[in-house]
Amino acid sequence: MNGNHWARLLAYVTGLVNQELLLQNEYLAAENRVLRAHLPARLRLSDPERCTLAEIGKRLGRKALEKVACAAKPDTILAWYRGLIARKFDGSQSRRYPGRPRISAEVEELVVRFARENSGWGYDRIVGALANLGHHVSDQTVGHILRRHDIAPAPKRSQTTTWKEFLRRHRDVLAGTDFFTVEVLTWRGLVTYYVLFFLHLETRRVSLAGITRHPTQEWMTQMARNAVDEEWGYLRRHRYVLHDRDTKFCADFQTTLATGGVKCLQLPARSPNLKAYASYCTSSRLCDGESRLLGTSASVALENRVSFHGFV
Repeated sequence: MNGNHWARLLAYVTGLVNQELLLQNEYLAAENRVLRAHLPARLRLSDPERCTLAEIGKRLGRKALEKVACAAKPDTILAWYRGLIARKFDGSQSRRYPGRPRISAEVEELVVRFARENSGWGYDRIVGALANLGHHVSDQTVGHILRRHDIAPAPKRSQTTTWKEFLRRHRDVLAGTDFFTVEVLTWRGLVTYYVLFFLHLETRRVSLAGITRHPTQEWMTQMARNAVDEEWGYLRRHRYVLHDRDTKFCADFQTTLATGGVKCLQLPARSPNLKAYASYCTSSRLCDGESRLLGTSASVALENRVSFHGFV
């Protein structure tokens, strides 16, 4: 009898607790419906809030959720739970893909730059240059990078050198030469003077070789001797001179320069872009400081100034 008494007492106490919990749940559900009616049509929940509702909703089940769920539909809450389980076993963030890691953009840019600026460098030479900078790659990797950028290997790359690239590599031993004219006003009218100049491609320094009314073969030969003079010649450190197909650059002029170790390179016809630097000097910008139309006294002063430096 004592055991039955305690069982009845325990059931009575448990029933009171269950009834109290049921009343609390009923009140909370009613309060949620009232509050939900005053909120916007759609609630924006954060990820932690979704995870909390998903865990509790899974334990309640679909039928219980249909009675109490107000923030979202039961199917939506259960879908949140399935997504939570999927993220737990998702290893895509730490997944390692097969093969070697991709070459960094910095190394790829260096490979392309070395190949374009040095047409004679092969794969091994580029690998050595990268190793000096602390980047270790194989020659096959260099080849793959160059093929992706449509850059040919070293033998073919050296055969397709552009004129701009040629000038950039050899500008320390290259010079250009050309004429520009000055109109001098004399008592007999306008007289044309021809001014021969040499342009140093590396320093852009312009050297006036001489000025004359008649650039004859003898005069051109003397200008060539002055240019390759061992002490004062302004071409003594150069090996090549670029000039157009003007007949003033006669054979004696070229031969005299060749004796001083300077070879003349005659440019193709109708190619002013190949001597763009010299063409720029022959424009009006070279004579901005002096009028292109000079008087007799000014022309004599200019000729004396050139003669003083041994150009005439």
